[in-house]
Amino acid sequence: MKVLGGVDIGGTKCAVVLGRTSESGVELLDKIRFPTPASPGETLDLCVRHLESLVVRAGVDRLEAVGISCGGPLDSQKGLICSPPNLPAWDRVDVCTPFADRFHAPVGLQNDANACALAEWKWGAGRGTRNMVFLTFGTGMGAGLILDGRLYSGSNDMAGEVGHLRLEQEGPIGYGKLGSFEGFCSGGGIARLARAYAQERLASGEQVAFCKTLADLDDITAEKVGLAAQAGDEDARRVWEVVGRQLGRGLALVVDILNPERIVIGSIYARQQQLLEPIAMGELQREALATSLAVCSVVPSELGERVGDFASLSVAMYALER
Repeated sequence: MKVLGGVDIGGTKCAVVLGRTSESGVELLDKIRFPTPASPGETLDLCVRHLESLVVRAGVDRLEAVGISCGGPLDSQKGLICSPPNLPAWDRVDVCTPFADRFHAPVGLQNDANACALAEWKWGAGRGTRNMVFLTFGTGMGAGLILDGRLYSGSNDMAGEVGHLRLEQEGPIGYGKLGSFEGFCSGGGIARLARAYAQERLASGEQVAFCKTLADLDDITAEKVGLAAQAGDEDARRVWEVVGRQLGRGLALVVDILNPERIVIGSIYARQQQLLEPIAMGELQREALATSLAVCSVVPSELGERVGDFASLSVAMYALER
């Protein structure tokens, strides 16, 4: 058994976790969440101190490794966070050294999509595969790639940025691009799609069940549209039909290019599988190469809402194994 430390750095919140691995998987021992402080130095200092407190509370002698998960861009080789959109003040900040100095253990850094891919591969829906893709499908749309039995991050940690792929010339903006995969298949993108749909219908004098007036447009979220669709709202279901078709097209690109054994999809897909799966799988079957699709399964995240907790622990395990 190995005791690992994990740190998840986000734009608004951070989490520090302690976990113990065994032959059968991983056990989450303890966790502390807190708002992200204003400065990188204060944030890292607080993360180190919270991880110290978890170690003391658990009565652990030492950590085998520490893993850090954060949104990119970043430099995993040098351990630097390089001004992610949600952490613009973090310009080439060395996040690994403070933990290495304090805990005298290997420290690893990966972007959140890669970290989740490692977690699902080791302990979740990707167990036993050699070629697996994890799609975040949450706030954004990104991919973590496990290819030929190892994490593939590209030449400068930018592999798997599938959200930037353009699926249509027009459509919601995501990743700074109209009609992108992230534009159609992310929380913000779905909300923008639903707002555009509601605004067009309301402006022409029609009614929309999930949005009564133009004044309500700003209150539309992907979660609200999802709940409305689950309750049988036909307008909301039309929005999700568009999302499902575009998800299927994006999946077809992944299948054709990477030929994976399994695609694991997190967050929104796991919560809205009943709505999305029939539409997305139908589109996938029409668009993908049949020979490649025959060896690929598409499944929701097995770790579900816990994948973020295990993601940083999987980065620690990855650092230890390397």
